[in-house]
Amino acid sequence: MSNSIVARLQSLADTTRGRLLLLLEQHEVTVGELCEALALPQSTVSRHLKLLADEGWVALRPDGASRLYRMVVELDPSARQLWQVVREQVGDAPAARRDRERLRGVLAGRRARSDEFFRTAAGSWDRLRTDLFGARTELLPLLGLLEPEWTVGDLGCGTGQLTQLLAGSVRQIIAVDASEAMLQSARVRLNGLANVEVRQGELERLPIESGQLDLGFLVLVLPYLPDPRAALADAARVIKPGGRLLVADLMPHEHDDYRQTMGHLWQGFAEDQVRAWMGEAGLGEVRYRPAPLEPGAKGPMLFAAVGRRRGA
Repeated sequence: MSNSIVARLQSLADTTRGRLLLLLEQHEVTVGELCEALALPQSTVSRHLKLLADEGWVALRPDGASRLYRMVVELDPSARQLWQVVREQVGDAPAARRDRERLRGVLAGRRARSDEFFRTAAGSWDRLRTDLFGARTELLPLLGLLEPEWTVGDLGCGTGQLTQLLAGSVRQIIAVDASEAMLQSARVRLNGLANVEVRQGELERLPIESGQLDLGFLVLVLPYLPDPRAALADAARVIKPGGRLLVADLMPHEHDDYRQTMGHLWQGFAEDQVRAWMGEAGLGEVRYRPAPLEPGAKGPMLFAAVGRRRGA
């Protein structure tokens, strides 16, 4: 790449290259889309793009089998000043105005293709997305809220499904369960994850030092515990000041048969009860929200409650 002002001037001496940059300053497009917008053959557009790329005006990135072009954002001051002069000369020309109009049509065609797909696929979209990406597609972006240096506790980890999901996003996970049978399954699932430590222990007396966790999860475990209040208190104990505890479980329900079929000791937990227990445990800023019922789900409604450990 040449940095001389002469080379810069020569690279913008052709009006076509100025027209290209006007479009690429605003949009990221393919060679084919540029050909449509400028009404020029591909060989001509490609030749001008190569020169602009060689002189540092244009950047490209691969997108599957295509290449997308865009004007370089961070131009050096002299190049930026030169482009301002050229833009004023080229931008109001009739040819440049026609380029912009044609490109708007090209980009509208992109949207039309997308809209046509959704018109035909709307009825099967949920199934299609699940087939491609799994049933938890909507939840996966939430992993971006986790800080990579955190230590997280999966308290009542069961077979380790949640731990497996979180392991790639945080520094360490401590997975705890009282059932050795569950932990055997968890160890098989989590084998090879170096940042996961599996521990056996009661949730009312967690085998974790006080203030060790940045974030703790209690997911669908409270109905199995003789003393859910004590489990919440000990979960709060192992959270750092300023850290959070997230509880997801059943709202009050009428399924008394769960005591036999599911081994439940309790028939869900009301908001005022959960708020009181979390407050007593030293958690503030408590939020309790019913979770949307999944289509096809046969069980009771769930809630998600989160509280922050006081003392930060």
